Amino acid sequence: METQGEGGHPYIPRDLKLPGYVPVLLSQSTILSVYGISSLLVVSFMWILSGRFPKTSKTERLLMCWWIFTGLTHMILEGYFAFSPEFYKKKTPFYLAEVWKEYSKGDSRYAGRDSCVVTVEGITAVLEGPACLLSVYAIATKKSYRYTLQLAISLGQLYGTAVYFITSYLEGDNFAASMYYYYAYYITANSFWILIPTIISIYCWKRISAALRVQEPKKTKLR
Repeated sequence: METQGEGGHPYIPRDLKLPGYVPVLLSQSTILSVYGISSLLVVSFMWILSGRFPKTSKTERLLMCWWIFTGLTHMILEGYFAFSPEFYKKKTPFYLAEVWKEYSKGDSRYAGRDSCVVTVEGITAVLEGPACLLSVYAIATKKSYRYTLQLAISLGQLYGTAVYFITSYLEGDNFAASMYYYYAYYITANSFWILIPTIISIYCWKRISAALRVQEPKKTKLR
């Protein structure tokens, strides 16, 4: 059961204006279970499918799993948020709306339609989402641009996450309904988009650098 503040919602600040707010209709366990199971199915499907591509290493298969997972997350979840300004008014248990009603307990800027958050999520959904899926194709077909593309997306994700955290800090870092939601949603859920893009950036940087080192002696000989 949600604890309602003076604004008629459970979010911080309590006086945040959300006219027509409808409490979360699905339980937290249901929301997280659906997301977890759906993600597991997508990743499992990609892992099995990637095994059918010739000369694809385990690292490349793991990358394909990450890119399809994060790409669909960007496009579906974040895309819905970016283009559904009144999701908190939904009177039926529509899953995507329920996700953001629940997540807003960890960061009320989502319910309040903070301009920075909407901008970051909109760009992520429209540009990075499709680019993630393109990365899956590029890895599977061994396209020459696959490392450059993955590096670009990873840097974009790191930049977006940095803006997300820094703007919250500059605005007081007080948007969570409780410390539980602060660490469970705001910190933990977003930490994956710092750790994994960092690892991929380093991996792609090394691959690109290695390829250039191979090319340099050839160019020297041609001269």
